[in-house]
Amino acid sequence: MNTADLLTVTSDDLAITRLGERTVDTPLADLLGEREETWHYVTETDRVLLDVVQGIAKKRALDVAALPAFNPGGPRRKLFFEPSEVTAGIVTCGGLCPGLNNVIRGLVLHLGRAYGVKRVLGIRNGFKGLTDGSEPVVLTEQSVADIQNRGGTILGTSRGNQDPVVGVDTMVRLGVNILFVIGGDGSLRGAQKLADEARGRGERIAVVGIPKTIDNDIPWIDRSFGFQTAFAQAAQSIRAAHIEASSTENGVGLVKLMGRHSGFIACYSTLASHDVDFTLIPEVPFDVDVLMSRLKKKVEQQGHAVVVVAEGAGQEHFPASDQTDASGNAKLNDIGGLLKKRIIDSFGDEPLSVRYVDPGYEIRSVPANAFDAVYCTRLAQAATHAGMAGFTSMVVGQWSGRMVHLPIALTTASRNVVDPHGQLWMNVLETTGQPKRMV
Repeated sequence: MNTADLLTVTSDDLAITRLGERTVDTPLADLLGEREETWHYVTETDRVLLDVVQGIAKKRALDVAALPAFNPGGPRRKLFFEPSEVTAGIVTCGGLCPGLNNVIRGLVLHLGRAYGVKRVLGIRNGFKGLTDGSEPVVLTEQSVADIQNRGGTILGTSRGNQDPVVGVDTMVRLGVNILFVIGGDGSLRGAQKLADEARGRGERIAVVGIPKTIDNDIPWIDRSFGFQTAFAQAAQSIRAAHIEASSTENGVGLVKLMGRHSGFIACYSTLASHDVDFTLIPEVPFDVDVLMSRLKKKVEQQGHAVVVVAEGAGQEHFPASDQTDASGNAKLNDIGGLLKKRIIDSFGDEPLSVRYVDPGYEIRSVPANAFDAVYCTRLAQAATHAGMAGFTSMVVGQWSGRMVHLPIALTTASRNVVDPHGQLWMNVLETTGQPKRMV
């Protein structure tokens, strides 16, 4: 996210839609007590500034009161929904990611324990479960016990567009007042369509998103849940590739990681492992011939080398294609397979041992680590508070360490990517020793 992106955002872009006035007293009144605003707590009437860098704030030439700011997350003293009358729905969409079950469990527990919501429904197999006649599963404290220790999602998931008209029909039939959507940008666009359809009909249904993307490419939030687990697991794969490569003559470890458009997992796992000689990401083009030349020199110098490549890197080296998957994403070519072949060809008859590792599905399916488990719980609680207050067409996330509300339209309008001129990529270059450009 660069300065130009920040400067185009206004206060109107950060405004959150409400279903109506909040008139119901919260059951959390005793917990809220007489809380005062501190560095660690923002009251519901305050705002969290978008600009955290003084220079960017100055470029706006605005008064402090006019600076764009987020609606803060957290409980409200007045609610839109009467908790005892609420039926909540939870749906998980798109690819797997560590922490999905943690978020499901956090929502069920917080809805029941904090607000006394008695009916929570799990929608089966993503948005498909809202349109194919599938009956939802009733979620209780007992049914979600220990699911945080399992990878994947107990509700199932799917990809592809579904008819929002039928989806809202189903929610009305089931009596759903709040729908929690756990998914990435495509899923959040689907959530927006459901929210728009419900509002257009005058239905009192809040749609709240919990952004999920293992690639960490949702903008305007510090990070997405599951990301830390993912790059920690990826670092284990890099370590294994390094051990294999360094134990053989002219060994090359080649590790392909997730990252369709954003190379965050490749970058962070590189920094975590300190065993990588070349990191290739979608945001930084590279010439394969130049890479092969430098790779051979590195092997000559130290006897082995490790290359990490994000799945979306180097797509310019393949013929153009208009093929897409069920979610409408362009189908990626296998950059790992291409590099493996080029490595073998470049060494010719010289001794060579290539270890190609593609741990994508393994990384996606592991349970969340302790750090992500905490984050998932906090996101679930923030989403619950937002839904009960009647906010809709929005997602919860963390910005500069504070929970905030973001309009779905803002989070799906762009993509978070590694800045080739930013500090993260500089850290990667310092760690690997690779040249700034390989073209």
